Amino acid sequence: MKLAVSLLVIAILIGATYAAFSYYWLSPTEKFAPPREVTIDKGESFRQIARALADAGVVRSTLALRLYGRISGTASQIKPGDYAFKGDERITDVMRHLVNGDFIVVTITIPEGLTVHEIAERVAQTGLVCEDEFEDAARDGAIVRALGLMPLGAEGYLFPATYKFSPHAKTDDVLAAMLARFFQVLTPEVEERMFADGLDARRLVTMASIVEKEAKAPAERPLIAGVFYNRLRLGMPLQSDPTAEYELDGVKESAASAVHTTSAFNTYDFTGLPPGPIANPGLKSIEAALYPAQTDYLYFVAREGGTHVFSKSYDEHRRVIASERKPAPSKPTTTPVK
Repeated sequence: MKLAVSLLVIAILIGATYAAFSYYWLSPTEKFAPPREVTIDKGESFRQIARALADAGVVRSTLALRLYGRISGTASQIKPGDYAFKGDERITDVMRHLVNGDFIVVTITIPEGLTVHEIAERVAQTGLVCEDEFEDAARDGAIVRALGLMPLGAEGYLFPATYKFSPHAKTDDVLAAMLARFFQVLTPEVEERMFADGLDARRLVTMASIVEKEAKAPAERPLIAGVFYNRLRLGMPLQSDPTAEYELDGVKESAASAVHTTSAFNTYDFTGLPPGPIANPGLKSIEAALYPAQTDYLYFVAREGGTHVFSKSYDEHRRVIASERKPAPSKPTTTPVK
């Protein structure tokens, strides 16, 4: 009799254990509408994480999640971030998200050649930060002051790339990420090359920004940089249309009128580089500014299709201009030239 009772108790315990196991580990939760968000901060213990998930209803049991995490060895592999759970998931599914880092991100892609003003507009379109707040921080915020980028701010130093941010990221988080990517480019090898060429970071990025705005065909970047360095060496004004068009507040004139407008950046008015970058250049333009083509060219003219015709003398340059301005029989209009 006692044996029978003992067997019955054991059977009940096994059944209860299996039921609990099925309910807490194997059965999915209900679906959530809208998804439930849980933030896991860096340094949080697994006990705290389990409690936060249980409080949000993402898992049914703190204890069950902690047991699974310990048994599976995944408790120490969780990545911090902001997560959104849609429900209808088991503990194994939840832990997979946490280990894979399937957190909520805001993706921002910054193309080469944008100005600070244009980057602020693009960042604001994601709803992550306010446009004016970002631009103010990039112009004279605490970070740019700490990095010694005054008086012109972060123009030229916001590296074009695709960035992923937490939806709770602040203006300084976004700005710091873009600046950090730029300074990663300044490797010891790059700094050695800069020193050999008598460049500092501002002069490098200023030249790179002009190359970025002038070059439409990527292969021409080193050649365009070579032309500008030749003109600098000979004391000739760069006469770059994009420098004349640049304005700190983002308001632009057409090249035709801008070249006749006095500006601290208008390289038709003076010799040498402008006081700072006119855009935020990508890696290829920075490399072109570091390793320009060795050439005798002093002039170039834009032609249809985005490429340029390069010349060594002013007379040759004028002949090219006349040729490029001559309308083709089938096309009565022409592409403007420099």
